[in-house]
Amino acid sequence: MHSSRLCVHTGAAYMGFVLDTADLPPRGRVEAVAAAMRQASAPCHVVHEEPGGEVRSRLEVWDLGAATVFTTRSSGIRLLRTPRQARQDVAPVVALSVQRVADGRHEQLGHRQIVRPGALMMVDLSAAYDFSWSGHGAAGCLQMPIDQIGLPVDVIRRAARNLRASPLYDLVTRHVADLTRDAERLSADLAADTLGGAGIELTRALLASAAGVEHHARTVLADTLLTRVRAYVRQHLADPDLSPVTIAAAHNISLRQLYKVCSRADVSLEQWIIGERLRGAREELLRPDGRRRTIALVAQRWGFRDPTHFARRFRSTYGLTPSEWRRGASERG
Repeated sequence: MHSSRLCVHTGAAYMGFVLDTADLPPRGRVEAVAAAMRQASAPCHVVHEEPGGEVRSRLEVWDLGAATVFTTRSSGIRLLRTPRQARQDVAPVVALSVQRVADGRHEQLGHRQIVRPGALMMVDLSAAYDFSWSGHGAAGCLQMPIDQIGLPVDVIRRAARNLRASPLYDLVTRHVADLTRDAERLSADLAADTLGGAGIELTRALLASAAGVEHHARTVLADTLLTRVRAYVRQHLADPDLSPVTIAAAHNISLRQLYKVCSRADVSLEQWIIGERLRGAREELLRPDGRRRTIALVAQRWGFRDPTHFARRFRSTYGLTPSEWRRGASERG
């Protein structure tokens, strides 16, 4: 793990590492970044925009079960993976990456694109590629073994050119962005493996949809419906109008079909939504920014129109009122 250069985090539920060149002497940074890139993603040539200047980079990798989250912030950089390097890879990986800062330039399998901040791209690490940005840039990606996705390689590669054509593009983009924004905390959660599995399922659905192969799309979309519903709900918890009706409409299914899918998984949709909202509010009450907000405002931010109803449900679930929960946390902290 290159422990002399990397800050390694291990625990019962997760493992990750962090490289920050700010902790290294300038002359050792280029080599350290190259070593960390090999550890974090796949062997490639790392070319810095100004190798003789101030190379700055922070890389983080966190485990989510079968998937990993890889984030990087760096001065201008180019990652060049050759056909020879790709052929030597014994465990091919697919990465969905959301660009955070600066325009990314990506070329793979004859397809070139500019990836703007907030946009999603797919990289097939079993093939050669060329990716770069100039100046200060940042990106976060979810990496998954190809064999976990369960789609033929030709379907995956066809999808790479057409991600935006899929109606799932925005849903999956937000999901990857959320995972990469808070990867360290999420990887330490007891449900990290399940979260990683959901990311793989959403990736599978997006790629099947974007590839436009009817057989794969129809089968995969049916298989991943509950995963997509859950991701959609988590992204819309703050919407007070979120309901089974709006969820069914967003997925182009009937209300009956929605309840049937949830019933097969032994999920009570309405109660699960309330539980997720309560959990989000409880976490916000502990954060520094949340402590400055009124209880009523926190309730509203998590989709509860009535603060009294929120307080009653909170106490029923956690045994304390929101005020008692916040006060107790402050005393413990």
